[in-house]
Amino acid sequence: MGSSIVGYGTYKYTNSTKKEMEWMRTGFSPRKEALTLYIMPGYDFENMKELLGKLGKHSIGRSCLYIKKLEDVDMKILRKIVQKGLDYMEEVYGK
Repeated sequence: MGSSIVGYGTYKYTNSTKKEMEWMRTGFSPRKEALTLYIMPGYDFENMKELLGKLGKHSIGRSCLYIKKLEDVDMKILRKIVQKGLDYMEEVYGK
């Protein structure tokens, strides 16, 4: 992890070169352009897209959720998104 990322939890995975790696289960980084949240499983499971539709102003990358101002999003929905990501990681990778 970079020095500007705060991570929570860890899991092991095998990258494309077959090397075993350890990474955070979720995290955030207060970047200049936006607050970046790392939702490691991404957004293609359960009702994540539905939750994103209710979140407020944001954009997404593969596993990144970008928020320019926290007051532009529904914090209850944001908590649900982070928790669903953590629940999914536990289901797939264990505790």
